Amino acid sequence: MLELEGVVKHYSGAGESVRAVDGVSLLVEQGEMVALQGPSGSGKTTLLLLIAALLAPDRGVIRFAGRDVSALSDDEVSAYLMRDVGFIYQSYRLMPRVSTLENASLKLLVGGMSMREAQAHAEPWLRRLGLGERLGHTPEQLSGGERQRVAIAGALAGEPRLILADEPTGNLDSARSAETIELLRWLAHEQGAAVVLVTHDVEAAALADRRYTLRDGKLSVVATADGARPAEPPRGPSPAIED
Repeated sequence: MLELEGVVKHYSGAGESVRAVDGVSLLVEQGEMVALQGPSGSGKTTLLLLIAALLAPDRGVIRFAGRDVSALSDDEVSAYLMRDVGFIYQSYRLMPRVSTLENASLKLLVGGMSMREAQAHAEPWLRRLGLGERLGHTPEQLSGGERQRVAIAGALAGEPRLILADEPTGNLDSARSAETIELLRWLAHEQGAAVVLVTHDVEAAALADRRYTLRDGKLSVVATADGARPAEPPRGPSPAIED
C-alpha cells in the first residue's frame, strides 16, 4: 500500500547540509503496523511529513496505493490528507474553548460532512479512547493525556487507510499507552490500515509487525514481531478503552 524508493530530504543552513532522510526505501503493506525508532533529530518526523505529502522529497519516490504522492497538486494533497491519511501529531492541535466532540469532528467538518454526521463518526472513537465522560469538555478542562486522546480520535474518525502516528503515546501513562497501541494494531490487523508508528517506547515498538531504526537519515531493520509477521491477524472485537 505504501512504498518509498530511495527517498532523500536534506536541509541547508549555517554553511552545512543535513540529510534528514538519506536514501530511505520502505514497504508497508495493507494490514501492517511498522515502527520507526531512533534518537531525536534522526529524521523520523521528517519521514512522516514526506509520506503525508506535507514536504516534498529532494529525490526518490513515495507511492500510496500506486500514486506518487510527491507529484500531487495542492488540491490532490488536500484530498489525500482528508480521505486517506490519519496523522497523529506530537502536538495536540486542538481548538481552544471548543468541546472535545467538536474538536474530534473538525477534520470531517472541513471535509464537507454535516455537524451531525461528523460527530456521529467521531463520538465512538472518543468513547473507545476513554473520553465518553468528557465529550462536552474543552481542552482547557482536560489533562495533557486526555488532549492527546482527543487528537488521536480526530485523526481516526475518518477511518483512514494510512495512519501516521508521531509519538502518539508520549503524553499518556503506561496503561493508556498500551491500550492506544493495541487500538492501532487492531486498525491494521482487523481494518486493513497501514500504520507507521514513530515511537521512543520500546514496548510499543515491540508490538509492531516490523521495527526499524532511523539514524542520521538512514533506515535499518531491527526485527519482526516474534521473528516473523503473524500468518493470521488477531480476531476479536475492537478494543475498548475504559474511562
